[in-house]
Amino acid sequence: MRTIPRTGESFAERSTGRSRALRWWPIAPLILFLVAPYSALPVPGVLDGPLGGPGSLQLIALCLVFGALATGYDLLLGRVGLLSFGHALYFAVGLYGTDLAMLELRLPFVPAALCGVGAAVLLALLLGSVSLRVTGIGFSMVTLAFAQAGSILVQRNPGGITGGEEGRAAPAALLPSSLVGIVNTPNLYWIALGYLVLTVAVVHWAVRSPAGRVWDGIRENERRVEVLGLRPYGFKLLAFVLTGALAGIGGVVYLLLTGGATPQAAGSDTTLSLLVMVVLGGSGSRWGPLLGGMLYTWAGYRLGDLATSAAIADLPAVLRVPLSQPLFLLGTLFVAVVYLLPGGLAGLPARLRPSLRPSCGPNSDHPPTSAG
Repeated sequence: MRTIPRTGESFAERSTGRSRALRWWPIAPLILFLVAPYSALPVPGVLDGPLGGPGSLQLIALCLVFGALATGYDLLLGRVGLLSFGHALYFAVGLYGTDLAMLELRLPFVPAALCGVGAAVLLALLLGSVSLRVTGIGFSMVTLAFAQAGSILVQRNPGGITGGEEGRAAPAALLPSSLVGIVNTPNLYWIALGYLVLTVAVVHWAVRSPAGRVWDGIRENERRVEVLGLRPYGFKLLAFVLTGALAGIGGVVYLLLTGGATPQAAGSDTTLSLLVMVVLGGSGSRWGPLLGGMLYTWAGYRLGDLATSAAIADLPAVLRVPLSQPLFLLGTLFVAVVYLLPGGLAGLPARLRPSLRPSCGPNSDHPPTSAG
């Protein structure tokens, strides 16, 4: 009798080892992001200056913040199936709440940040309890109405507290000295990176929790969840408040990065941008919204520079006019990605895997189908 070769066992062992290695791959880019402020490596075409320069760190930090915001927003959209058009409202409450607590109440930064995040959580709880009474497109319209009301309130500048279209700058005297000035840009960058890590960890934990499994059921068939004796309303409200809290923390970090609060943060355009980020990266995936948010934010700044560059100005009018509009370039990029990658950036590895996988041959590592 022939002896069965141990090729199959070694293949299984290698597959297990490969799976374990892939599980820890995020550590490598995290280390790269951690040491970026110490690097003077030039990245032409991607960044204006060296990697560790203040301008480059500022742009990367903004990419990290919006990557985290998109990740939190996808918890609501991709995991629960709730399309909210008011997510920017909680981001703006964290931003304005922290700024106004320092300006009007003269609170130090940490208590003011707690006030801003607390206000975002309470508002998400209040508006979520109302919005979630309806489903489908009705829910989306109610959240849009709340967001528009908040945006109008900020722009009308009631009592002169929001600053209207000008916004209000953060008081440098009440901020920690280690977070003020260009020389401290690396500290702000690390705070943005910490916010990203926190958001990814919270979302990952929430998705794998018992509530996360109920969210999956609600997304697939809410009526079936009700038949099982569970109340979808409470689980949806939990997701709504959790995403609002993460957005409020993002508003605090954004205040530190930009040095003030502006009404653009409260506009519906911000939520629409988050929606584009999620679709660009791949809704419902673990890393897709993060990648989509970072790419969209980076493209928004870099394509703006390209649109005003001399290379575009020297083109014929038929090309110069559309290419000088950053939104046209962003829209073209978005359409191209959606058309070429229907599942977003998160689906790219799956599309490349078949072309990289070695074919079965005499020397392949695939286990044999029979003992012979």
